[in-house]
Order: sequence, then C-alpha cells, then structure tokens
Amino acid sequence: MTNQEEEPVSPMARVFQSPRIDLCAVTIVGFETKINPDVVLDALKQNVSKHPRFSSILSENGAKWIETEVNVEDHVIVPYIDPEEIGGDGQSFVDDYMSRLTMIPLDRSRPLWDIHILNVKTYDAEAVSFIRSHHSLGDGMSLVSLILACTHKTSDPDMFSNAIPTMKRRPKHNLQTKGWFLRSIITIGSTMRLIWNTIVDMVLLLATVLCLKDTKTPLKADVNTRNNPKRFYHRIISLDDIKHIKNAMDMTINDVLFGMSQASFSRYLNRRYDKRNEENGALTSYPNNLPDGIRFRVACTVNLRSDIGFKPLADMMVKDSKCRWGNYFSFIFLPFSIGLQTDPLVHLRKCKSMMARKKHSYHAALVYFIIKIVLKVFGAKVAAELFDRPVRNLTTCVSNVIGPMEEISFLGHPIAYIAPSSYGHAQALLVHLMSYADKMIISMAFDPTVIPDPHMICDDMEESLKEMKAALHERGLL
Repeated sequence: MTNQEEEPVSPMARVFQSPRIDLCAVTIVGFETKINPDVVLDALKQNVSKHPRFSSILSENGAKWIETEVNVEDHVIVPYIDPEEIGGDGQSFVDDYMSRLTMIPLDRSRPLWDIHILNVKTYDAEAVSFIRSHHSLGDGMSLVSLILACTHKTSDPDMFSNAIPTMKRRPKHNLQTKGWFLRSIITIGSTMRLIWNTIVDMVLLLATVLCLKDTKTPLKADVNTRNNPKRFYHRIISLDDIKHIKNAMDMTINDVLFGMSQASFSRYLNRRYDKRNEENGALTSYPNNLPDGIRFRVACTVNLRSDIGFKPLADMMVKDSKCRWGNYFSFIFLPFSIGLQTDPLVHLRKCKSMMARKKHSYHAALVYFIIKIVLKVFGAKVAAELFDRPVRNLTTCVSNVIGPMEEISFLGHPIAYIAPSSYGHAQALLVHLMSYADKMIISMAFDPTVIPDPHMICDDMEESLKEMKAALHERGLL
C-alpha cells in the first residue's frame, strides 16, 4: 500500500462514517443477460484508479481520504452458487444473500465499496449485481453520475448514457410585469413568510431533537432496528402514469410521488390496524380503523448544490464545481396526513401544498450549516448524534432521484432496472424512488421483524395511483 495524497472528508461524510450511524448505500442492478465477471474486472482495473473516492481509504480518525492502491479482485465477489440451493425460487436466494450482507461491514482497511455478482434469474432480471458503497463516498446524485459514466445507451452502444433531462427550478411570481408598489408588497410578503416558515421549522427541529416523537404505528421502528438485518424489495411502475397526473394537476413529479406515498401509507396502516381483516387480501372497501391524531413524519433529502442538474462525472470531480461529487444534501421533515379519503386527489393537493410550504424555508440549508459548525466545535460524535436523533424520532425516510431517460447497458449487458437503497438507518422502512427510461422504480429497505409484507405497501402505491388516474378521467382532466 502506498499513500500518495490526503484530502479532507466533507461534513456529511464524517457523520455517515461515525460508529453510531455507519450508513451504507446500496445499488441493486438487474440485467437482461447473464453477467460476465471477467468483463467487469477488466473495466474496473482500467478505471477505478481514475476515481479518488473509490481508490482511497479513511484515515484512522476518519477526517481525511488517503489515496491508495486498489486490488480490484478484493472488491468483486462472484460467489459459488449451487443450483440445488436456489431451486425454483431465484428471487428468494438473491433476497437472502443481500440481507446477509447488511450484517457484514465493509473492510475499512480497503476502499469502502464492493460488487457482488449473482448470475441468478429473478422475476424481472436474468442476473443481479449488488453494489455496496459507504455513504461517505457520495450521495445519490454522485452515484447516478458514476453509473452514467460507466454505461452506454442500449440503442446506440457507441454513445455514453448522458441522457439526463435538464432540471430547472419552477418559476415563482413573475414580478417583471407588476408595478413597483405591487412588486414591493409581494417581495415583502414573501420574505416575511420565508422567515416565519424557517423559524417554525427550526423550532420543530429543536423539539424533535429533544422529545417530539412520531406516533408508535406498525411502521414505526423501535430503538433496536438499526442492529437488525435489513431486506430489500422493489417494484416497477409506469413513469408515464405519474407524468399524466403531474400535468393534469399542475404539480411536480415529487408532489405526485409524495401524494401516492401518503395515500399508500394510510391504506397500509388502516389494514394493519384492522385485526379482523388480516386474512383478507383485498385492497379496497376497508372501514376506517385508523386512530385519530397520528403524527407521521417523513424525512426527505434535499440537494444543496447550487446547480441542481446532473453533470458529467469529470465536471463533478472538479474542485469548486457547482455540482460537486460528495454528500451535499440535507433533509426536511414532511408531516404526512394519515387518513382515508373518499377523493384520492385530496392526497395530491395536500402534498402539493405541503411541498410548496417546505420549499419556502431555509430549513435544509440551516441543518447542514449547524451540523458543519457542531462538527468543527464538538467533533464527529456529537455531530452524528445531532443528525441521527431527530431522524430516528420520525417514522420513515423517502428519497427521490432522477435517473437515465433511456435504457442503458454496461459493456454489452443491458440493464433492466436500477434500485438504489441503503442500510444502517434507524427506521424500519426506507423508500427510494428512481426513474429509469419509462419506468419508476420503488425501492424499499425494511426490517422484516416490523414490516413482514412490504409488497402490500407497493400494492397500495399502485392502487392509489390507479384511483388518482380514474378520478382525473371522471372529471375530464385526463
């Protein structure tokens, strides 16, 4: 091993690799063909040294990245698979294999990543790769940029997969057409709301750090869930359906996804509270069994980069880039309204209003700033506790990242789906949503001792989406 260069670790990376949290990102990639391990090894040998995070180890105190030589064979695992062990259920074998890995930490004497190649047929892929990378290496945007740099368009193998849509912030008031007096009134009012929203959010954050906890529901984890093995589940739904609803309701895709999630959590909890219907697999016509006044909050990640769009990997690695590689995100709390609605569009309207209110606040930026200051003054242990305590008092986390607009391939291996996730978190359920071509992948990490039936949550998401589409059709909006 030869140490060549040291680079400081970013504040959020310091938090994620602290012993209390130790968060690991996961990327599950399904392929349409069997994977050739030799092709993967050759490609990594040629390219891994070009990426400083994947060719560095952490210093003993976790404060610096130290560049080192990488033996790729140590990071690519192709386990021997006995066909008799698989039987006729390859999906269960893959699920069990991935679950066991959540109890095996990454070796800190090496760069913090590995790839497991499973040439096992599942219900929606011919083979699966399970990629682990410690969250200190980078966030969702960083990992997607890396995937794009390593893949090509399936329709044109000679072209890199740089097909990511341009991301723009939605325009607010068009003040240029207003008179100076009206512009002044709108600006003052908007500024006052921004200040007020920020104050309220920070007071709620303080309360959550100190004592404010969500209601104990069948989705709420206990204190020991972080030490339990996690399992992973994904479902592929239509991105076009989500876009149709988005356009009809004049909202963002995020608004639709959170509205769908709120509706599905309400349906799922209602079923879990109804002991009489546990054996009934129907998804509709349930009486309202939900307790009154459920406090159900969701931690939502927020990208803090000044340039919110995706950039080529080379641009992200440039120092002082506006879209830098790393962990440049924070989180906000979304208060979900858990309840059954006769009109499924109510969930959409509530989430649109909630998201508009949350966007008009400096909550996310202040959280990142506070963690950064605490890290400098009190150290990584206190900063990690400050990050972790409010998050574990919430019910779940939901994250959404945009993916390639076209189907992509890795060195001649067409990709069927990409399901990002993570483990090491304090919730019993973590939901990631990622678009891929004309698909939306719902990816879940869950504690099976708390949530034995994650497929039911996905069923409820699909059913909620269908009901929203049907309601829009009835009103002539689709």
